[in-house]
Order: sequence, then C-alpha cells, then structure tokens
Amino acid sequence: MGQSVEFGKFLSAMRARLQPDPDTVYNARRVPGLRREEVARLADVSTDYYTRLEQGRNIHPSRSVLASVARALQLSEAESAHMLDLLDNCGGQAVDPPAAQRVRPPVRQLLDALGDVPAVVLGRRTDVLAANRMGRLLLADFPAMAREQRNYTRWIMLDPAARVLFRDWHGAAADAVAALRADVGRHPGDPQASALVGELAVNSEDFRQWWARHTVARRSSGTLRLHHGVVGDLELDFEQLLLPDDPEQSVRTFTARNGSPSQDALKLLSSWAGSHAAGKQAPGGQPASTSEGINLP
Repeated sequence: MGQSVEFGKFLSAMRARLQPDPDTVYNARRVPGLRREEVARLADVSTDYYTRLEQGRNIHPSRSVLASVARALQLSEAESAHMLDLLDNCGGQAVDPPAAQRVRPPVRQLLDALGDVPAVVLGRRTDVLAANRMGRLLLADFPAMAREQRNYTRWIMLDPAARVLFRDWHGAAADAVAALRADVGRHPGDPQASALVGELAVNSEDFRQWWARHTVARRSSGTLRLHHGVVGDLELDFEQLLLPDDPEQSVRTFTARNGSPSQDALKLLSSWAGSHAAGKQAPGGQPASTSEGINLP
C-alpha cells in the first residue's frame, strides 16, 4: 500500500507543476497547478477515476490509460518510466532486499586502463562501487570512507567539500537526488535506500525540498564545472555508460576536451598525485588510498 501511495503522490506532484491556461482561468486558485478534473479531461478519463489514481486506490489502469495520463501531465521519458516502476511495485507484497552488488574483475581492469581519465562505477542507490585513481583524486577518496558513506548522493548532499568542488552545486545535487528517486521507484523494498533517504531528509533541507517534488532524471551525459583544490577550475564532460551484463551498474567517466586548459589541469592533477608520498592528504582533505574498488551490499 505504501508504494501505491507513492504512485499517487507522484501524480499529484506532477499535476502541481503544470500551469493552467490563463485564458480559461476564471476563479482564483488556492493551490498551484491544474485541478484533478482538468487533468482527467486532458487524459480522457473520468474525474472519479483519476482521483482514485492519485489516492492510490484500485490501481489497475491499462497501459493506454497510463499513456494518456503521461501526456496530460507532460511527463518526460524518464518520468513516464518512473510512473510505470511505481505502478509495477504497487502490489504491497513483501519484497526481498536486493542482492549485494559486486564489480566484476574486467570492469576493474577497464577502470585501470582508463589511465588519466577519472572514472567511477555507480550502482543501486547511487552507491559508489569502485573508482580509479583519477576518480578518487578528482571527486573524493570513496574507499577511505566508512561503508555507509560510499554513496554519491550522500556525499554531494552532506560533504562540505562537495559544495566547494561543484561550481553549480545546486544543479549537480538536484540531479543526484533525481537519480536516487528513480532508483527507489525500481526497488521499493530496499531497506538501505529507505535508510539513506531518511538520513538525508534529517540532515539536509535542500534534500527534503527536492525529494518532495518527486523529480526524476536519468542523465547519461552532460558537462560539469568544478573548482578543484589543487588544479583550480575545470570543465569536464561526463558520460554514464550502462554495463550490459550488470544492468544496475554504470561507469561514469569525466573527460576534458583536447587542447583545453581542463585537459592540462587533469594532467597536472595526475602528476601532482605521483609526486606525493602515500599517506598524505588527498585534495579533498581525506587520506590518500590505493584501493581499486569497493564492494557494497
């Protein structure tokens, strides 16, 4: 039943963000967004039926009805997929916790082969499962963290160093929360995800606000603007590559354009690390680590 409620909350949040046509609004509105009857009309369903969907009752809509609702709510591809994830997990039956994730040796070899290209492996809940040397130098030394802290969203939301590193921290952090929201929709019975969401909600007002919006995103590429403590400003392109044999794992790489100052900065970071003895502080203020990967449940 809890997941049925989440399905309804998602529809309600998506409805609230839509603005009514000013030419058809005659009365002042007390709440933002469209009314239920307006969405129902756009979706060509009855108001009573759409109301039951938002209330999490009798959720057995056909795929054609869901497609109509998605169009009425102007859902993106990622949001439509999330809606289906929530619906498919509305049964209320007990769900076994997901199995522990492991990074296969060939994936670790791939990380090492990338050399001066920073890379991390992300798993469920945006857990950081592995990172190569440059990934740890660029972002954070995840292997040196306590097991429960090795999570990308947790790090970016709660670590003060992350706020300094990302020049557009709000954008990067909101994207991470949106990715976590999508994962929770796929794995509603994951107790570690529930614990993570609870911890972030307690410790971050930004997280509470973003989580309440039910924003979903699955960005596979983009550009990040960073300010690194050792080499200064960087502008890096990231690509998130899904692993076909490990569909819940992805490799995220960070590259600089050829001949750019950012490419020179990455080379400088690599050489800086090589000139420092093991055990000294990493750029983010955490102990340097030579660990090649992390295994998380």
